[in-house]
Amino acid sequence: MEKKNIKKSTLLSKNGIAQVALVVPDLEKAVQHYWDYFGIGPWTFYTYEKPFVKEMSYHGEQASQSFRLALANCGPLRIELIEAKKGDSVYTDFVEKHGYGVQHLGIVVEDINQSFAEAKAAGWDVIQDGSGFGVDGDGHYAYLDTEEEIGVTLELIERPKRRRPPEKIFPAE
Repeated sequence: MEKKNIKKSTLLSKNGIAQVALVVPDLEKAVQHYWDYFGIGPWTFYTYEKPFVKEMSYHGEQASQSFRLALANCGPLRIELIEAKKGDSVYTDFVEKHGYGVQHLGIVVEDINQSFAEAKAAGWDVIQDGSGFGVDGDGHYAYLDTEEEIGVTLELIERPKRRRPPEKIFPAE
């Protein structure tokens, strides 16, 4: 599909970049470093795998991945640190190609299906997604194939209305 010349994608115009995510080799060590060096925290930890995430796909096929992540706010920006645990994913692809580091930028969207249509119109395919991780079975994330075009993968994030309690909070309250 030919990519359209979009000066300012409607995906970005509403909310802008909400998240910077890095793939790390050891989540516990990375969180400790971000706390010690930058004072970023508190961190909430989650493991994304089935059945916590109801549906997962990778390159259009159903998938079963496991990755552990920690989230913390730094001003209006959310920092996400991710450690891949098992299964093929955009994270293992990234590490194989680049090593560890900034893997994606996240964009919070209100209607992921509308955002899928906008991404498709821009010529960006979904390469991985997952849904159903909220308390009510809502919540959806999707990674777009944007690295070649803009230098980084974009993630669409439709946050759940109610998030499940984290596995852990660091530092302990």
